[in-house]
Amino acid sequence: MTVRELSRDDHFRNDGRPKRILTLDGGGLRGVLSLGILERIEDLLRERHGAGPEFRLCHYFDLMAGTSTGAIIAAALAQGWSVAQLRERYLALGRRLFNRSLLREGLLRARYDKRILNSELKELLGADTTLGSPRLLTGLLVVTKRLDTGSVWPLGNNPRGKYFSTESEGSARNADYLLWQVVRASTAAPSYFEPETITISSAAGSRPVVGTFVDGGASPYNDPSLLAFVYCTLEGYRVGWPTGGDRLLLVSVGTGSRDPTRKRSRLAVNHALQALSSVMQDCAAQQRALLQWMSDSPTAAVIDQELGDLRGDTVPGGPLLSYLRYDVDLRPDGVLALDDSAAATGRIESLGRLDAPGNMPLLHRLGLLAGQRDVDPGHFRPVFDLVPDP
Repeated sequence: MTVRELSRDDHFRNDGRPKRILTLDGGGLRGVLSLGILERIEDLLRERHGAGPEFRLCHYFDLMAGTSTGAIIAAALAQGWSVAQLRERYLALGRRLFNRSLLREGLLRARYDKRILNSELKELLGADTTLGSPRLLTGLLVVTKRLDTGSVWPLGNNPRGKYFSTESEGSARNADYLLWQVVRASTAAPSYFEPETITISSAAGSRPVVGTFVDGGASPYNDPSLLAFVYCTLEGYRVGWPTGGDRLLLVSVGTGSRDPTRKRSRLAVNHALQALSSVMQDCAAQQRALLQWMSDSPTAAVIDQELGDLRGDTVPGGPLLSYLRYDVDLRPDGVLALDDSAAATGRIESLGRLDAPGNMPLLHRLGLLAGQRDVDPGHFRPVFDLVPDP
């Protein structure tokens, strides 16, 4: 079968056909685990549609949403990268970016040099590529957090978006934001990288308004799934896709879940970061509970001992979407259940770290194994198959 390659506008168009969303969590270099799972999904969908090696995930998904490292992956996939191509670039990027010999000391500045990250993102995504560029072959949504106003900024390339192509009182069009800079804003992890600044408006005779952005994972949307659902269905965002278990598919891929317990630290800054991490995990659990409740979900997992997996609960009126969630338990028992040879690496206890390049080979292997174990062809129902090119 020849896959019909759609334009960005075709993907966004509400033409009555079912729509498909891919969401990618934040998690530093643990993003390589996501790539392992995505390799299985890409292979499965390629085989399902009888497509050749030119098949890409951007052909299947109408929107790719990402936070932090997930934004890097989503932006590259939306430009037509294969998962295998991106994996090699991602591994090289991780080794250069988090080189321990370049780790900066001190409590008053970021641990890593943003200039290296900036350079890598420009090379990967294009120094001049904008959010409105035709190089983006499908929908893209990047989760950012504006520090100076405390607001979450979901930046997408929906051509009908309120701020995408309309200038008002000197405000820059979202379409003109540089893609690498938008992704950089989403990856400005507190204490790891300095915040990113983006000029929001520069009206004549007025002082420019410059937004200061930190990692999108510092918002409730380190897992961007619920925000992506809202973005595609609520009137204000002007996407307007229909809801329903046979109308909307959301596939969510994690970067590995960690043990929430932490060793005690004498540094107040570490307590603050641990508290932030705990809030992020609480938000993720609550959002997954809501999504499982609202959806038809063959991958529904236990939320807690009281709620269970919510399979017996149904939102009034029937499911609003089909929801698939794939992730890996990075606690020792979860890792060894996937790969009993992992104990020999001596790395299991450190797999939760965001900045350990030495963990990437094991993380990628765990993602591949999880994909083979958990991603079932039956999860991708025929109603969401692509229409053949006539």
